[in-house]
Amino acid sequence: MKILLTGRNGQVGWELERALAAAGEVIALDRAQLDLSDEAAIRRAMRAGAPQVIVNAAAYTAVDRAESEPAAAHAVNGIAPGILAEEARRAGALLVHYSTDYVFDGEKGTPYREDDATNPTSAYGRSKLQGEEAIRASGCRHVILRTSWVYAARGNNFLRTMLRLARERRELRVVGDQRGSPTAAHELAAATTTLVRQGAPADGIYHLTAAGETSWYEFARAILSLTGHGEITVQRITTAEYPTPARRPRYSVLSSQKIRAAAGIALPDWRFSLETVCRAVAAG
Repeated sequence: MKILLTGRNGQVGWELERALAAAGEVIALDRAQLDLSDEAAIRRAMRAGAPQVIVNAAAYTAVDRAESEPAAAHAVNGIAPGILAEEARRAGALLVHYSTDYVFDGEKGTPYREDDATNPTSAYGRSKLQGEEAIRASGCRHVILRTSWVYAARGNNFLRTMLRLARERRELRVVGDQRGSPTAAHELAAATTTLVRQGAPADGIYHLTAAGETSWYEFARAILSLTGHGEITVQRITTAEYPTPARRPRYSVLSSQKIRAAAGIALPDWRFSLETVCRAVAAG
């Protein structure tokens, strides 16, 4: 099986390149090799690679910057997935694409299901929803995996930010009134590889996050405790006390029941995965 992977240098892409090797031949492309804002480049890469599976791990992920660069976010997150989907349909390939909890407004208060109404409140969220809609409209074989609060031992993410700040400060202020499910990139990669190897479930959208839920404040405290920074004081603050250009969902926990029933896939509790990632950080 030939698998074409985009976004190889991202935190999910890096894990995918290694995990997917167990499923077939991986053609892994980074941004320098494939600019997703270039339609012609996308079509050339898809036709040259002739994959049976396309895994799109590339995305515009600068959530706050997207508020001032909506066109750039739309090009990569909204338009490019549709082009990939058109090429997947032409080749009869499966497209696996990652989306986000930011397609919801966070006002529900209980775990979101795949059929819940979307209502993104940020340019980033709107661009990701546009990508979902383009894939679904294409008619290609597809699995869209919505996930949340992704982190890893490498890359730019909340865990890495907390560790950097812990080296610089003795007290941190972290938002405590937003809740979600921190999801480790290596778990996403392992689950994706399982899907590819066993045969993807029916076309559609599936939620895939770690089990359990927490707040950014509680997540920060767990990170610091597991990495030997337990002496750092963490102050719980509200969203209003930490304004950002993009509005974040207040509650973005996703129910993963559908993918568990369809494919037998369930990620472990976020605390278990965090321990694994923190050990990787400690090991260097």
